[in-house]
Amino acid sequence: MNSDTRRNAEDALARLAAVIESRLPANGGDPDKSYVARLLHRGPDAFLKKIGEEATEVVMAAKDADHGGDRTKLVNEVADLWFHSMVALAHYGFTPADVIAELERREGTSGIEEKALRKAQDREASND
Repeated sequence: MNSDTRRNAEDALARLAAVIESRLPANGGDPDKSYVARLLHRGPDAFLKKIGEEATEVVMAAKDADHGGDRTKLVNEVADLWFHSMVALAHYGFTPADVIAELERREGTSGIEEKALRKAQDREASND
């Protein structure tokens, strides 16, 4: 991905995050006028349920694509999953930039090594 494409993607995520943040109850989001405000007003159970549903739909779209189905449905379902995940991030005070920073932190680290490190940290924390 070239730097212009990456910047455009980050800008798009930042713009969407700003809209979602504007829908937070603390920012006057009106649940009668906004789907996001309604999800946030209903609380974590509402948007976490949507994340679970969307994750399942991602899996189903990928399976369908493996068997000759419309591959673009996978992109659509991932977009829904990202969107609802961004609602959760906003609720908990995070932004897509926080996720990007975490991915950059992990860059160059073996996934196997990262998982082993997390397991060791979890074991250490449970022994405290």
